[in-house]
Amino acid sequence: MYDTFIIGGGAAGMSCALVLGSAKSKPFATDKRIAIAVHQKSSHLQNALFNNVLGLTPGTLGSDILETGKSQLQDLYPHVEQIENEKVNAVLKSTEGFTITTNKNKYHSKLVVITVGYTNLLRIKGLDNYVEPHPRAGIEKDRIWLRNEDHLVDDGLYVAGTLAGWRSQFSIASGSGAQVATDILTLWNDGKHTKVHDKV
Repeated sequence: MYDTFIIGGGAAGMSCALVLGSAKSKPFATDKRIAIAVHQKSSHLQNALFNNVLGLTPGTLGSDILETGKSQLQDLYPHVEQIENEKVNAVLKSTEGFTITTNKNKYHSKLVVITVGYTNLLRIKGLDNYVEPHPRAGIEKDRIWLRNEDHLVDDGLYVAGTLAGWRSQFSIASGSGAQVATDILTLWNDGKHTKVHDKV
């Protein structure tokens, strides 16, 4: 049983995993089991080029960020399990949280964070009832979102990034993933507002 299972290894998913992973030293997070299904084939970062993102060298490729993000997570927070080469097919409510079914395995988690892209190709069973046209994309784009309030779709089910209704900008998606992570940390910390900062 995982405490949090993140689906999607793009900007929002990796940001969420990094922030959750960075809280390992906190008493309320020390025993938490976290996993991320880092399926990245359909990530919009695969063909992105960044010139307008604070902190990134102009010309940075999104495909490089996908790889360095996985390495950063592994190097700094190896307790966050990275699940490679598995595509999530279903997220279904269970008595203790959710059952996540991939093309290879089944997992169980108390909380789930969906961070896949906002195309209408979303084919994860169990999410259909939440799908609506994207509120911040042109109708001709045929984009979708998971209906949510402050990233919360349903009890224990979160969404982050473009699928949460945000525009397709790297910094916005990253910030959305970090926001969900701090919401989960706050939940783990008995409702006390929580964030994690490293200081010099």
